[in-house]
Amino acid sequence: MNRNANILRLLFLGDIFGEPGRRAVKRFVPELREKLSLDLVLANCENAANGRGISKRLADEVFSSGVDFMTSGNHIFAIHDSYPFLNEPNCRVLRPYNFSSTSPGRGVGIVTAANGVRVGVINLMGRVYMEPGVDLPFGRFDDALLELKSECDVAVLDFHAEASAEKRAMGWHVDGRIQLCVGTHTHVQTADEEILPKGTAYITDLGMCGPYDSVIGMNKETVLKRFRQQIPGRFDVADGDVRLCGIVCEIDVLRKRAVSIERICERLK
Repeated sequence: MNRNANILRLLFLGDIFGEPGRRAVKRFVPELREKLSLDLVLANCENAANGRGISKRLADEVFSSGVDFMTSGNHIFAIHDSYPFLNEPNCRVLRPYNFSSTSPGRGVGIVTAANGVRVGVINLMGRVYMEPGVDLPFGRFDDALLELKSECDVAVLDFHAEASAEKRAMGWHVDGRIQLCVGTHTHVQTADEEILPKGTAYITDLGMCGPYDSVIGMNKETVLKRFRQQIPGRFDVADGDVRLCGIVCEIDVLRKRAVSIERICERLK
């Protein structure tokens, strides 16, 4: 494939859900890196450990499958043993930037792509229908961007939020100031990928890497019982119709604007 040296090609994967999601990453990411001539692979990992949180061991497993850097969301602290790992200086897993400054980990990071481009990664969490207490993400985005600006060539945002309106508003807030804004959390890939007027590629939700014969990753019979009868029960990770979902984005590094964004969905046979 003929490549423009000024174009960064990155893959951003939706929430990796449990062992099926990790299996899909292991199966498809190495193949996609070669097939699509990818310079960088990012993923949201907050559900990687049985649907909630991630451990150092599982993070290393995902990295060994070809992912370069990971974001997260509201479940990032579900595994207490992960706190020291998240605090390591070179940790390649972020927690939302608008969590308390005393929370383990950090909310921004720099990753160098295979073509040498320094990519700033910002992780934020929404407030609508989410856990109360996090700072307003819109103002905290401005702080995060200021923290990164002199250190990176381009920047991307994972906005982990429930409400599509809040995600869409964030897209307009960041348009022209970063090159890619993706939504995560709902585990349902949206069909609204576009490049906004000032050059930021946007999608409301990347979807999920995990079992789609489920209710957003969990065994559907248990979830249906909860909805039908209001009877609490253990939610177990499903394991049918496993897919890997996300987007591929091309960014013109010199012009600092996205030039393409395309959804992907790969299904395990």
